[in-house]
Amino acid sequence: MNASNIDAVNRVQTAQLNGQSPRQRLDDLLEKLPAAGSQLSEVQQSDPSAGELVEPVQRINEVMRERGLEFDISENESRVITRVIDRDSGDVIRQIPAEEVLRIAEKLQELRGQFVSLEA
Repeated sequence: MNASNIDAVNRVQTAQLNGQSPRQRLDDLLEKLPAAGSQLSEVQQSDPSAGELVEPVQRINEVMRERGLEFDISENESRVITRVIDRDSGDVIRQIPAEEVLRIAEKLQELRGQFVSLEA
């Protein structure tokens, strides 16, 4: 949370002490938030690394596994892979993105930069 958001929250908490209704507090908070399309801080814009996603994905898997869903992180691109699993047999019913798509993306990544011809 950046400083402007913390200031907005602090102002709302102060407003609560001033006897505002919940609707007034919500309106005040919404006025203090950055406008749509405005630049966010660099911390908020950066994509999480694969290491930062491991623990949240593990916690999600603990809850969703009983429903036949499993999430994983691909090693190469830090992509989240979703699998629908048959709870009885453990077989993968569906994977998103499909294994073939992951292989194609990997090959395209290897070829990246080789499509441009240096000759005019």
